[in-house]
Amino acid sequence: MKTKRFIRFGLYAAAAAIMLTQSCYAYIDPAATSYILAIVSGVVVAIGTTFGIVWNKLKRKMKKKDDEPAELVQNYDPEAGKGENVVITADDLLADDDENAKK
Repeated sequence: MKTKRFIRFGLYAAAAAIMLTQSCYAYIDPAATSYILAIVSGVVVAIGTTFGIVWNKLKRKMKKKDDEPAELVQNYDPEAGKGENVVITADDLLADDDENAKK
């Protein structure tokens, strides 16, 4: 009994919606289209950025703590060009540039 009432109400509501609608003639100009395109592209970029940030955080949490890199120590010998855990600073690069400029 309740389903018949529900179906009847749905049919009456649909008929009323069809009869009471008015035609609307709208024009979307190119400026509105560019605004819509800018909004959609902004949403896509925001979703992509959010996904990337969340993905990187999850990857870091899933990594084992044993895989964490050791603290880098500046143990660089410019003469030999070797070192353990080599860290090259801007001063080293500038010094190399000065040496190359003199040659």
